[in-house]
Amino acid sequence: MSERTGGRPDGNGFRVAEVRVGDRSHDQRPLRINDDVADLIGDPLQDPLGDPAGAVYGLPSGQVADRISLKGLRVHGRHGVLAAERELGQEFVVDVTLFLDTAPAAARDDLDRTVHYGELAEDLARVVAGEPVELIETLAQRLADVCLARELVRAAEVSVHKPAAPIPLPFDDVIVTITRGRV
Repeated sequence: MSERTGGRPDGNGFRVAEVRVGDRSHDQRPLRINDDVADLIGDPLQDPLGDPAGAVYGLPSGQVADRISLKGLRVHGRHGVLAAERELGQEFVVDVTLFLDTAPAAARDDLDRTVHYGELAEDLARVVAGEPVELIETLAQRLADVCLARELVRAAEVSVHKPAAPIPLPFDDVIVTITRGRV
């Protein structure tokens, strides 16, 4: 039997759920999920509904908190408002996090039941190297569309870094991050 002991903000934009199984405190399992992602994949802090495995982790039936992340994909692209950006191009860096249920793949050790991140990287690179756009917001949306084209993906968070943006002041990076999910 599981029992919710509370959900609380952690001060970093996440909520923390604690689930107690029986009376053993070492069975508590915290779950952290960003509110934006919870809006897309469902709120994992809701009461569990008839899913014994999900109940242990504080997840309602059918909800997932599994993630596959691809960080630091570097691709030359020609995106930007200025003519020089389109002519010369520059390196863009892409980070994506996919939200999906990885349990079926893990249970059968079956690549066909998950997302092949090598193929995903190639598809994302083709978009970055492909048709130029003025805004990295547009590029981020196109990359999110590539992620969501995989039927197992419930939601995706995409960050596009433009470390060589034409800003006449010292800076580390320009990053646009979007989160998109299935409607």
